[in-house]
Amino acid sequence: MKAIFGTPLITRGSMQRRLVIQLSLIAFLLSLLLFLIVRGVADRAASDTQDNILAASAISIADALYSEGGQVQLELPYSALSMLGTISEDRVFYRVNVDGTTLTGYDDLVVSARSDVSTQAEFSTFSYRGEPVRAVSVTRSVGSQSQRTLVQVVVAQTRLSLAQISYRITLWAVAIGVAFFLVATGLSLWAAHNALAPLNRVASAVTRRGPNDLRPVRAEAPAELAPLVSALNSFIVRLSASLARSEDFIAEAAHRVRTPLATVRTQAEVIHRSLQHSKNKSALREMIRAIDESSRSAGQLLDHAMVNFRADQFQAVDIDLRELVAETVERLSPTAELKDIAILVSDTGEDFAFSADPILLQNALRNVLDNAIKYSPPDSDILVKLFHDSNFHVISFHDQGRGFEGLNLENHFERFKRGTNVGDIVGSGLGLTIVNEVARAHGGHVKITSNKGEGACVSLFLPLA
Repeated sequence: MKAIFGTPLITRGSMQRRLVIQLSLIAFLLSLLLFLIVRGVADRAASDTQDNILAASAISIADALYSEGGQVQLELPYSALSMLGTISEDRVFYRVNVDGTTLTGYDDLVVSARSDVSTQAEFSTFSYRGEPVRAVSVTRSVGSQSQRTLVQVVVAQTRLSLAQISYRITLWAVAIGVAFFLVATGLSLWAAHNALAPLNRVASAVTRRGPNDLRPVRAEAPAELAPLVSALNSFIVRLSASLARSEDFIAEAAHRVRTPLATVRTQAEVIHRSLQHSKNKSALREMIRAIDESSRSAGQLLDHAMVNFRADQFQAVDIDLRELVAETVERLSPTAELKDIAILVSDTGEDFAFSADPILLQNALRNVLDNAIKYSPPDSDILVKLFHDSNFHVISFHDQGRGFEGLNLENHFERFKRGTNVGDIVGSGLGLTIVNEVARAHGGHVKITSNKGEGACVSLFLPLA
């Protein structure tokens, strides 16, 4: 079981493995069939060869029979039995039977029970003297037309050589079957790989894409994969439209949440200044504080959602970090002036060109600077520095505020984590989380340093091109 984006993916084995197993099983069955066919044909050929030689020997003996003075005579030809001895080491038996009497040969050799003359040889297999033998019987009529005598010629041979031949044939058939199986299995592996190659090409075409690449899949695919590719492209179109709607919704939600809350806070401030009763003023101050906290939390929650969304749909353009910092400082300067805080910007005069998502990066810079203003005491300075450190552009924000206490500095990147020294200052615990996620989306990181009584320094490290 594998997991994609944390969701378990249920798998049911490998298609390639199943295809190879199925093709190998077919190859095995074909190999077995080939073995049986080869062995059967070879055994039949060896048996037919023995039968033909036996028949030729018996016919040769039958052709040598003649009648003289009413008596059947035989001059046994040498070639009749020698042809059997040349092909094997088997024992040979024969019998010539004249009217139930053995003219020559082995008396106990079984003869055929047929009593008619036939041109066809009759074959049989039986046990003789404790050994299996193959026998042929030929019947002839010998003598003159007025007086003919029925003669049976039987020739038998043991089957030891045939068994040896069958054994050798079996070995060869096994070798051929195994060779066929190995070749077929290799071809099965090749066929399975080639059959799944188009699917792998489609998968590779999708895997190589970046998170913001929502183009239709154009990988070459066979007709069988056309429905899958079409369904995938349809899903990509729907996903692209959904993401566009999500981005529009987040931007609109941020505007609709921040604007009414800002209006309410302004009106509450006006009322607070006009009130005379201290108790009412205190209650209204608490309400203003709650509005600030709600506004800030809602805004940062939406910022966090936007960061997460755009990090997945990363769209980098060439920007000048110096200009982006200046724009961010300009936007937050009115807030700083309310506390008589001076924002000082310095840089080394070097090139600060960078490829980034400007919305994400400005979001991060705004959150860092907003935190610095929020936690800095009145009549203090915030120093913003741009410089190069090793392989990074560095943007550092050094304030004179309370610093970080009560948490490991690395834990400040966790969502909703705040130090123990924040006091009555409103916050959501998402500011540094947003900054860290933006930095990581750009291949960088964030570093925090804090000295008690000397404020804090948050540095954003962005890799050089």
